[in-house]
Amino acid sequence: DVDLNDRDDRTPISWAAENGHYTVVELLVAKEAQVNLKDIHGQTPLLWAAENGRDTVVKLLVENKAEIDSKDADDRTP
Repeated sequence: DVDLNDRDDRTPISWAAENGHYTVVELLVAKEAQVNLKDIHGQTPLLWAAENGRDTVVKLLVENKAEIDSKDADDRTP
């Protein structure tokens, strides 16, 4: 299950996006990972990538229908 979550409701694509692992994000998207799933803080993979300066991952996620106006628990958007 490519969307299996951990205790913080983070998925593999969330971790890969945060850490800038473009190829892993690309593979997970190809395997139909959900790009808009939120963790317990309401953060999406796009928000994790954006807040960590992972510009190429941000572009990849947006190209694959990541919601650019999705807000987290603190009302922040990517």
